[in-house]
Amino acid sequence: MPIYEYECTACGTVQEALQKISDKPLTRCAKCAGKLHKLISNSAFHLKGSGWYVTDYAKKPGKASTSDKTASPEATSPATADKPDTSTESK
Repeated sequence: MPIYEYECTACGTVQEALQKISDKPLTRCAKCAGKLHKLISNSAFHLKGSGWYVTDYAKKPGKASTSDKTASPEATSPATADKPDTSTESK
């Protein structure tokens, strides 16, 4: 269940209330019976366990990086190394 914060417009007291989403908002201050308005506060969450990054997106050990595969095709292609260059020959 979410925790909501309310502030009293008369005395300025801030109070928290553990409520269901379907519950009606609080309207009266417990100290002075003044009018309450709901505050917008930061929410927090905590990831527990081994974590989603480690299991889903982490780099797997033993795989080659993409920078190793980016060598020029002329240097690694055996088919072009065996053929003579005929473009500069004149007949």
